Amino acid sequence: MDFDMLGLAPRITKTLKTQGITDPTPIQKQAIPHAMNGRDVMGLAQTGTGKTAAFGLPMIHALLKAGVKPQAKTARGLILAPTRELAKQISENLTAYTKGSHLKVALVVGGAGIVGQTKRLAGGVDLLVATPGRLIDLLDRRAVRLDQTIYLVLDEADQMLDMGFIHALRQIAPLLAKDRQTMMFSATMPKLMNELAQTYLSDPVRVQVNPPGQAARKINQSVHFVAQAAKLDLLVELLDAHRDDRAIVFGRTKHGCEKLSKVLEKKGFAADSIHGNKSQGQRDRALRAFKAGDVRVLVATDVAARGIDIPDVRFVYNYDLPNVAENYVHRIGRTARAGADGSAVALVAPDEMIELQDIEKAMKETIATSSGRRWEVQPGQKKRPNGGQRRGGPRQGQPGDQRPAGKPGGGRRRNRSRGKASA
Repeated sequence: MDFDMLGLAPRITKTLKTQGITDPTPIQKQAIPHAMNGRDVMGLAQTGTGKTAAFGLPMIHALLKAGVKPQAKTARGLILAPTRELAKQISENLTAYTKGSHLKVALVVGGAGIVGQTKRLAGGVDLLVATPGRLIDLLDRRAVRLDQTIYLVLDEADQMLDMGFIHALRQIAPLLAKDRQTMMFSATMPKLMNELAQTYLSDPVRVQVNPPGQAARKINQSVHFVAQAAKLDLLVELLDAHRDDRAIVFGRTKHGCEKLSKVLEKKGFAADSIHGNKSQGQRDRALRAFKAGDVRVLVATDVAARGIDIPDVRFVYNYDLPNVAENYVHRIGRTARAGADGSAVALVAPDEMIELQDIEKAMKETIATSSGRRWEVQPGQKKRPNGGQRRGGPRQGQPGDQRPAGKPGGGRRRNRSRGKASA
């Protein structure tokens, strides 16, 4: 099956071919026909399987067919994403898919100038990609209205729940057109996801590639059981064996990732870091350097687990295991993208065994041991503190795209120290 057989407009398939995109992925084969028929869709697939095209191409097809220009300050379709990096990636993909057409794609995220975003929305857009916090800021300023938004997409919806975006969704959803099509995509299926689907989707069709919570089959997973004090030496040894390959190293805290990045630089690796303490400009520069190959090792907190779409990342190292099991799947989904092979390596200290057990339980598999012996869980052992990241949402400045989980619609957040509106 190719994209022509899915019924997409010829100008769309022609644009895809010029970009070397000819064969739809499994999630695209399943989701696109239902979406083109106007059905609400719940899509379950790992990162890197082509979810953006799965929801984006049907919307583009419908908008081109309708031929209706958006009115001032309106958006015909809205795509919500939990992080700036993911939103930017979605926007870039949609812009590529609409190349040569009259459709306008706009991106609004925190960490960027709100005045410029307001100007871009003034004439109306066809597709708006946004992080919830910045979108609410723009709604408060009356810079955009959603009453003509007939398409809604919630991408990485499980992460939205984990980061406390449910309050923002409750504020945004009533502002959209009542007669709309909604699509929700996720790589994992936490218990609250069904509640989210029942609230925002109408009689959805469910499509999935792999069972929720399972990693892509082409990822070679392994674990080293190693004392915390010996992790750095082992990581250096592993990275040194593949210096020419791109690798992402995940840590749990902003401070820890920054420190690890500096240590790796001193040891001769082309390394950089991205985390919540860095500005959007610094994060963008680090990602550009990583994509260009000037940086070979990117050290990151979970802010990078969504939105990095670089096909040739060969290795993902979990220097620290995540406190939330589902985040492991998103982390290792940075490798083995677009059908490529990749390896995910975890370095597990004795006090991380409960996290490892939770991960293996969520994936319904035991990760192969590369070295060491499995640590015994001690009586009364608990999960480690989660490194300053609350399950209900990041603290201020992490990743910096949403309001605190309080009263929805309570006006723009104020910076206590400066008295200015936060981005």
